[in-house]
Amino acid sequence: MEITFVDVSTTTNNGASAKAKKKKSSAPDVRKIPAGVYQAELFRLQTECVKLQEWVRHSGARLVVIFEGRDGAGKGGTIKRITEYLNPRVARIAALPAPSDRERGQWYYQRYIAQLPAKGEIVLFDRSWYNRAGVEKVMGFCTPQEYTLFLRQTPIFEHMLIDDGILLRKYWFSVSEEEQLRRFRARRGDPVRQWKLSTMDLQSLFRWEDYSRAKDEMMVHTDIPASPWYVVESDIKRHARLNMMAHLLSTIEYHDVEQPKVKLPKHPIASDNYIRPPRELSTYVDDYVAKLIGH
Repeated sequence: MEITFVDVSTTTNNGASAKAKKKKSSAPDVRKIPAGVYQAELFRLQTECVKLQEWVRHSGARLVVIFEGRDGAGKGGTIKRITEYLNPRVARIAALPAPSDRERGQWYYQRYIAQLPAKGEIVLFDRSWYNRAGVEKVMGFCTPQEYTLFLRQTPIFEHMLIDDGILLRKYWFSVSEEEQLRRFRARRGDPVRQWKLSTMDLQSLFRWEDYSRAKDEMMVHTDIPASPWYVVESDIKRHARLNMMAHLLSTIEYHDVEQPKVKLPKHPIASDNYIRPPRELSTYVDDYVAKLIGH
């Protein structure tokens, strides 16, 4: 399905358009972090995430991090940087598809409970049970009664998780209308990211105020002292990643875990009784790179 973007500025009168341009030009310029500084700090924070992982694994802690926000706000990119060097057996991503018919007949939280970590595990929710407060509410995928029940039950549900010892962190990635539209346009022309743009994503543009109201109401009911929301300004992706990662690490009292010392031999250990089978007996992958470099 072809996705068409409409430039809303052309649908307004000239005065309104000029006013919007004047407002945009008067906005203060934000100084962006230099690429070298970003890469160095990102690697430092990723190193700390590895230390956090090892602490979680050795202490038996359970960590749940929820990533919510508008489409195109940078949640996926941040998750990718966090998990880049982590052990997938310890830290995993939960990004659930739309519920099946059977799951629709379950208690709403049931399929998310199945994704919760065991001792020594980290789970990063790329969207979570808060779907009901966002897309399901705005698009009419749940009834008013289901939505009201969600707002009442969610603080109780999260209290139960915390009382059982789970470390729960919730992050909302905030992006402006202009930046979201720019990112959608970039995705449309990018062959490796086109899959990230769907007709459902466009509803976040056309129903911007509806999503805003839904988010505000969600915050009123679920931004509680025991389980607060942390808002991440994400118009500049690199800033958002570093800010979120640094904040997450600052909220957990982890510490270095002593690793066993591994002694490596100076040379590969060879025996006198092993003969490697002839190369011709195996099927090797073609040397594609040799063709690229002209050999």
